[in-house]
Amino acid sequence: MAGRVAGKVALITGGASGIGRGCAARLAGEGATVIISDIQDELGNETAEAITAAGGTCTYLHHDVTSEDAWVEVIRSIEQHNGGLHVLVNNAGIGIAGSIVEMTLADWQRQQAINLDGVFLGIKHAIPLMRAVGGGSIINMSSVAGLKGNARLAAYNATKGGVRLLTKGVALECAQERWNIRVNSVHPGVIDTPIWTKVAPSALEPGANAVDVAEMAAAGVPTGVAGQPVDIANAVLFLASDDASYITGTELVVDGGLSA
Repeated sequence: MAGRVAGKVALITGGASGIGRGCAARLAGEGATVIISDIQDELGNETAEAITAAGGTCTYLHHDVTSEDAWVEVIRSIEQHNGGLHVLVNNAGIGIAGSIVEMTLADWQRQQAINLDGVFLGIKHAIPLMRAVGGGSIINMSSVAGLKGNARLAAYNATKGGVRLLTKGVALECAQERWNIRVNSVHPGVIDTPIWTKVAPSALEPGANAVDVAEMAAAGVPTGVAGQPVDIANAVLFLASDDASYITGTELVVDGGLSA
């Protein structure tokens, strides 16, 4: 299949739903061989089957991004079955909101483990396989919360700000070592995905049992509307493609003007 990433092998963590699923469908539609990984096995298999039915190439792997052993196995599987890796989208993440004085250490550490440790492990284990095929593109999913603070989201801010600067440091290392690996971060704003159904109740208005994404966007986003997973997927496709061959160590903000 011809396309902007034809011939490339791409791994997308947290690919079973939301932004990850949107990225997987977009890259597969542009010719990439896509591997999605997640802990949501049923959704992951459904996503891979849907992308394949639409004419793309996609497989699913169970993957806990907080486990280094799991990363070793996933990378080994990709090397054995696909021969190499050209694109890594470190997308897996969670959001735990609430007052910093009420947050448990366990919740702090869990969010750090998935959102930041998982990105570190992905970078660490993907780079050697990318170097073996001549280079590639690493795309780390941060957030507008990685650019500015938010009340009751300080712990989440810490993880996404960490992703932003980790990205820059690794981008410079790859450039200076001449590894031909570009490393960039993407910063979504208010995107209509299932993550909003999983935000801790302590972050909600009194009496509420869910976040109204459309209402939130209407009140806070300059364009007045929430973004869709495809909006982030388009940014990821650009950074994964050779169109972005001179772009590394930067952040691509996709937020309807929220952080302007």
